[in-house]
Amino acid sequence: MLAILGIDTSCDESAAGIVVDGRFLRSNVIASQIAVHRAYGGVVPEVASRAHLTSLPPVLIRALEEAGLSYADLGAVAVTQGPGLVGALLVGVAAAKALAYALKIPLIPVHHLLGHLYSCWLARPDLSFPAVCLVASGGHTSLLLWEDHLRVTVVGRTRDDAAGEAFDKVARYLGLPYPGGPALEELAREGDPRAFSFPRAWLEPETLDFSFSGLKTAVVNCCRRLEASGRSLPLADVAASFQAAVVEVLVEKTARAMHTFRGSTLALAGGVAANESLRQSLAARASAEGWDLVVPPRELCTDNGAMVAAAGYFLYRGGRYGDVFLEAVPALRLEDFLPPFFPGAIVDKSGR
Repeated sequence: MLAILGIDTSCDESAAGIVVDGRFLRSNVIASQIAVHRAYGGVVPEVASRAHLTSLPPVLIRALEEAGLSYADLGAVAVTQGPGLVGALLVGVAAAKALAYALKIPLIPVHHLLGHLYSCWLARPDLSFPAVCLVASGGHTSLLLWEDHLRVTVVGRTRDDAAGEAFDKVARYLGLPYPGGPALEELAREGDPRAFSFPRAWLEPETLDFSFSGLKTAVVNCCRRLEASGRSLPLADVAASFQAAVVEVLVEKTARAMHTFRGSTLALAGGVAANESLRQSLAARASAEGWDLVVPPRELCTDNGAMVAAAGYFLYRGGRYGDVFLEAVPALRLEDFLPPFFPGAIVDKSGR
């Protein structure tokens, strides 16, 4: 039995989880900072890093208690090295280094997006490769070709705003409470998704990249025109129409990737994977195409330590260890995470 403790402090959640042998979830504990950041309308990096200092230690203890294990039972500790907020990442990396050193166990650095991939693995350890995974969150929107463990290719990514970032920015403009994404989704249920014809940025015909900045601007301009004309702003219709535009692009680009790379499995991960409209639309497309769809439960969609532990297991098997000199890398690119000479090297075929 190899029990790995996974730690994630990449943004505003202090998370720890324990996974045994890369697939058996024993605990997954998350301390949210939503209440802390609500007063600011968004995540304040310095506030987030300071909050991790106080919230992470009890989260680690609770993760062990829920797993029915002690520190002595751990075989390795895995931690998100990047990308993320540098101050927040440093707290998790420092804690992981201290634990690995004190317990004399391997330290495993993990890329945050690789962790999200393995939230799908935890949901379905028997998923078939190759898989195409859409990772959509507040900081990332990427299409990944997952050919085998640690064989991942970046085939598309956002060129500007991530999908979750666009949700949050539009929600803030509409005066919705923080966190904006879930608030906008709730409001959209009351609206007509066909009320406004917001643009879809398909970009070049051959690309699998995304762009949501123009959509966000179109929504703001539409609202300003309505307000200038003296008309009341139909918030629910705006929210529903905006959400429909985002979901359509995400689903169509993902479907295009499945056709291009002949994927066996379609996977969805990241915070935006909790959006019910996206889940339903992707499920309908997968059913129509005959694809096997894997979507983690909502507690594994958000940033969490269990996904880091699961990814850490396969990095452990590949001999990817860190040491006491491990540094947090806030802008760490997935294709740079594994060196070219490593058998499971991640490469980028997105053209950049």
